Amino acid sequence: MSHTTPRPASHADQIQRFLFDQTNVRGEIVTLEAAYREVLDRHAYPEAINRLLGELLAAVALLTDTVKLDGTLSIEVRGQGMLSLLMAESNPGGELRAIARIAEDAALPDVAADFRSLVGEGQIVITLDPREGYRYQGIVALDHATLSGCLEAYFGQSEQLPTRLWLAADGARAGGLLLQRLPHEAQNQDIDAWERSVHLAETLKDDELLGLDQREVLYRLYHEETVRVFEPKTLRFGCTCSRERMAGALITLGAEELREILAEQGSIETQCHFCHTKYHYSAAEIENLLVDPSAPAPTIH
Repeated sequence: MSHTTPRPASHADQIQRFLFDQTNVRGEIVTLEAAYREVLDRHAYPEAINRLLGELLAAVALLTDTVKLDGTLSIEVRGQGMLSLLMAESNPGGELRAIARIAEDAALPDVAADFRSLVGEGQIVITLDPREGYRYQGIVALDHATLSGCLEAYFGQSEQLPTRLWLAADGARAGGLLLQRLPHEAQNQDIDAWERSVHLAETLKDDELLGLDQREVLYRLYHEETVRVFEPKTLRFGCTCSRERMAGALITLGAEELREILAEQGSIETQCHFCHTKYHYSAAEIENLLVDPSAPAPTIH
């Protein structure tokens, strides 16, 4: 196995791209620890949901790096089971955030509850929001037993590229491996590389994906292949909320509802669901926004 840079020190929160020389197969491997813990520390979710959130964080990091988006990518799992919403968001700067929403009056799930028993029927919505250009959404039904299976179906439907995902999380660490077969096979390429790389990845155990250094995982799987490993990118928890964004969300409630709240409370306080930061708006600030929604966001007094 070859690589283009010296082996770095092990880093728990990073994503690394690799490819197989003389083939049309590429991959990404991600490991999360501190960023995953920051998400969980802000909420008090049951253990089964913590694991699923970890898988989703790993998945959104893998997809963001794979599609090379200069903007924000989000994955929303909208279910009809006890877990009504699971959402994770990532950007090219390596910032991640995630949240879960549990249906009202839902019973505490079993520790071993799996993806389908938590989510039930529903759909996955993947949103690509570039800094420039048009917003794109892809929707796939929850027709598979696992989150990785549903996301593989998205790539087959929207990207039309054979893609395989392996995701794992245990409440302390999260990890993921993605393999993708690109089009345009050349005559000198190894035509069996895709099937072989997937077959080897199927032998990967969750505890190896979560516990081993990324280079060790790749060596364990592909030490007989010629693998080019690129410089890893550091990942971290990061929330994109701001007074401007929260003010924009308030405006969508409409003037009548906002004025009713002001009549009852005298001011409006709202909180980011991802990081729990609170934002306070006076009656005068809200009235200014209602008069001119495009005006600069209220400043803190």
